[in-house]
Amino acid sequence: MATTTPALTRESLGAWLIKTSPGSTSVEDLLAGGLAAVTTRCVRRSYRTDLIESDQPVLLWISGRDRQHPPGIHAVGRTTGAAVVDRDGQLVMPVELEPLSRPVPRAELLAHPVLSQLEVLRMPAGSNPSFLTHRHLDELRHGWPQAEAL
Repeated sequence: MATTTPALTRESLGAWLIKTSPGSTSVEDLLAGGLAAVTTRCVRRSYRTDLIESDQPVLLWISGRDRQHPPGIHAVGRTTGAAVVDRDGQLVMPVELEPLSRPVPRAELLAHPVLSQLEVLRMPAGSNPSFLTHRHLDELRHGWPQAEAL
């Protein structure tokens, strides 16, 4: 019987990528407060959620067709602990996020030879959390100075 190798390991994780959309969350409200009120994001239980631990880089991806907040990376931050079940029974990733001075648009990532292969671009309907490898994170930092804080 063949064994499968997971797409992600602790060693290959560069950053988590969590998604939200204007249809499910008021992006305007999130960004208006500087994301200070965002302390958790819902995630889907999988082997990946067992890899979440404190102080890992996190990117916030906004999806959808909102002209004011086009798809792409809109915030960066860190995890503040392992995934936990909140009082509503949802599995959540604890985070601290800060808005980017300029979002990294999906269109620019699609035009990049390495970042065009990000899981969020290959499988946009995939569940939270998604991820970047170390190479992806290095390319992001190199090409978009506003993401260097990661």
